[in-house]
Amino acid sequence: MDQPLWTPSPLRIATTRMDAFRRQINQQQGLDLPDYPALHAWSLDRREDFWQAIVDFFDIRFSTPPSTVLEESGGMPGARWFSGATLNFAEHLLRRRDEQPALVAVGEDGSRVQLSYADLAAHVAGLQQRLKSAGVGVGDRVAAVMPNTWQTVVAMLATTSLGAVWSCCSPDFGTQGVIDRFGQIEPKVLFAAAGYRYAGKHFDQTTKLNEILQRMPWLEQLVVVPYSRAQARPADFTSRARVSLWNDCYQPGGEPRFTPVPFDQPLYILYSSGTTGVPKCIVHGVGGTLLQHVKEHGLHCDLTANDRLFYFTTCGWMMWNWLVSGLALGATLVLFDGSPFHPHAERLMDLIDAEDISIFGASAKYLAALEKVGAKPRRSHRLEHLKALLSTGSPLSHESFEYVYRDIKEELCLSSISGGTDIISCFALGNPVLPVWRGELQCKGLGMDVQVWNVDGKRVLGEKGELVCARHFPCMPLGFWNDPDGAKFKAAYFETFPGVWAHGDYAEETAHGGLVIHGRSDAVLNPGGVRIGTAEIYRQVEKVEQVLESIAIGQEWDGDVRVVLFVRLRDGVALDDSLRERIRQVIRANTTTRHVPAKIIAVADIPRTLSGKIVELAVRNVVHGRPVKNTDALANPQALELFRDLDELKR
Repeated sequence: MDQPLWTPSPLRIATTRMDAFRRQINQQQGLDLPDYPALHAWSLDRREDFWQAIVDFFDIRFSTPPSTVLEESGGMPGARWFSGATLNFAEHLLRRRDEQPALVAVGEDGSRVQLSYADLAAHVAGLQQRLKSAGVGVGDRVAAVMPNTWQTVVAMLATTSLGAVWSCCSPDFGTQGVIDRFGQIEPKVLFAAAGYRYAGKHFDQTTKLNEILQRMPWLEQLVVVPYSRAQARPADFTSRARVSLWNDCYQPGGEPRFTPVPFDQPLYILYSSGTTGVPKCIVHGVGGTLLQHVKEHGLHCDLTANDRLFYFTTCGWMMWNWLVSGLALGATLVLFDGSPFHPHAERLMDLIDAEDISIFGASAKYLAALEKVGAKPRRSHRLEHLKALLSTGSPLSHESFEYVYRDIKEELCLSSISGGTDIISCFALGNPVLPVWRGELQCKGLGMDVQVWNVDGKRVLGEKGELVCARHFPCMPLGFWNDPDGAKFKAAYFETFPGVWAHGDYAEETAHGGLVIHGRSDAVLNPGGVRIGTAEIYRQVEKVEQVLESIAIGQEWDGDVRVVLFVRLRDGVALDDSLRERIRQVIRANTTTRHVPAKIIAVADIPRTLSGKIVELAVRNVVHGRPVKNTDALANPQALELFRDLDELKR
């Protein structure tokens, strides 16, 4: 009989914020909710009471109190949360004013900058005045092409303190990738790094920034951060906008002031991957983002003011926005910019020990790569403060679950989480009071009516289907930018099942109350009419030592669809008939004959988005001779050519 990989002790459960929240609800509501499933059911049945309880538990402070918690009519979208309420996002992230470290920014080169909460507030106050003098106010957009470092956090907080809207990309975005995003929202101010580092190399951004500036005639202010390029000067940049260096832009000092804005005022603009066209500009609101993030950080991650939170992310991934909200809990954020494998594979494990990180997050790909290189941090590192490990970006394989507990740490809550840019948070995630089962996301988030539906719109348990959220939730996007009638927004999420959010994940509810994600719905394979999630295949291929990574697509063939698997192999390994058969045997033994690929082909590289996700749809289009609409959304677009006009796929 299958056993959980980890079960929290009664003592650990009793000391979590999740359990404290359950006890408080019981006391205040006169209830007897015995466990998490009962608490989750209550959070759906009494959504108004639940979200008001989140406000109270985390001391969310409204400048103007709401008249109602929830107003809804009919299906999604269309709800209004906390009508009449006003608040400020940055104010909640800057409530501390002491010498507790707020940010520890570590560079790949070993550089380290630490800001206390008092320091952070002083920097925000100074930059806020500069932005205000530049005319930035409620609803204006401020954008950034920045690495994950302390200046980026200061700029975001200064922006949102004024009620303005923040949007960011990472420096590895190409010229067109930046224009495709910021060209739609027309920011008034742009923060940009003059350079950045990755894998031991320095990248000068001057030429690229000048190309971008030529295509942003509306820009009024450019602030250049001489990151990785200390010799940067304003004269290096040609723009109609006023250009200044970060160090000359403001002086830290004073107290920041906070502009109250409506609960549903735009806060962030994030972007879809853009692999099927120009990226969609997804607008997230102030109140919904704040409530969802404090719930996830405080309850599902058990983050406290004594913790140090880390997530390996760039500013082009929504996990950066999620990470910085840890400041609302008074925690210390550890930021890292650079390659996680430079100068050696266990660089981030070193960081856990050096900075006493207690909650560590990275992508599933990172954990799989760590295992592939044979890293065993449990033997080489203390990891004494580490209490939770988070993983997202793609489904975490059964083998990676086992690797974490075998070779990283036994006493640990391993939380595979899933949601994304669309909701700037999670539908399913971790839970410090529940056991961890192989391959499963521990639970559905509180207040989130997550279900799996079949093609007929009926809920299914233990079967694969479409992941939906059947009732309104506060962190639903406000809509898309420049979509005045909401037509594009409704088409993206509410057409599959009218009035219900369909997320686009192919998933399965488990007997433990958790979820398994089998891949994206639009990448599902369909040989012989049987739906197969690509993650089901990847999970097996990862067991084959010679394979570093893989990507599977369905190729239209002879009136049906056949499964084609592309593999990137270790250096010095050749894909011969013996290895092909080994791969097929592993897949067949652990899945079904339908999962076994008809073709297995070696490639030197696999294309992925700038946030590291492999792009099955783009590869499928190339294989079928169809155009890929937006290669600028890819980190390595040249890799697509490896899949074009392959003789092996013509027979």
